[in-house]
Amino acid sequence: MRNSLGPDEAIVYANAVHPAHQVQYVGQWLPYNERCAIAANSGRKRLNLHGAIDLETGMTRIVEVAMVDVMSTLALFEAPERAYPAMRRIHVFIDNARYHKAVLVREWLARPGCRIVPHFVPPYCPHLNRIERLWGVMHRHVTRNKRYETIGEFADAVLTFLREEVPKRFGEFASTITDNFRVIDPKDFQIAA
Repeated sequence: MRNSLGPDEAIVYANAVHPAHQVQYVGQWLPYNERCAIAANSGRKRLNLHGAIDLETGMTRIVEVAMVDVMSTLALFEAPERAYPAMRRIHVFIDNARYHKAVLVREWLARPGCRIVPHFVPPYCPHLNRIERLWGVMHRHVTRNKRYETIGEFADAVLTFLREEVPKRFGEFASTITDNFRVIDPKDFQIAA
């Protein structure tokens, strides 16, 4: 699909994530007999984020909401429409969550002039929605093996990373998030017998 898009079309991948304000311990290598400890917090609060990423530019749209539901889905769909005023169609790849297919969402998508075209990834195939990979990058860089004293510090770290760092450093993260592969020219290889 990306190869057949017109110049007035864009693709974004969207989904929700709920990072918890809790230290996520992840294994690491240490010298023999050296101990590693990270202070824990007692936080059980979480962020509810609905987000979208454009793999061509690395731009993200992240909506922080009280609850991921129909209204947050509409807010998420409005973000790319505002971000791409010149685009005739904005293809949005999303999962099959009920709030993505709700009556209000279908009515909103059917309104005259709507430029959002939803594409639902098959059930149990999160690997087909590239934003799932963005959530993994966020966890590796922000939430794992790190402690944030307050939920406010935690939210600032997560939102700053997703809204500012990812677009700024997309070249660094692109190969982890996208499905782009390096094209290798057969002339660069020599067959050893």
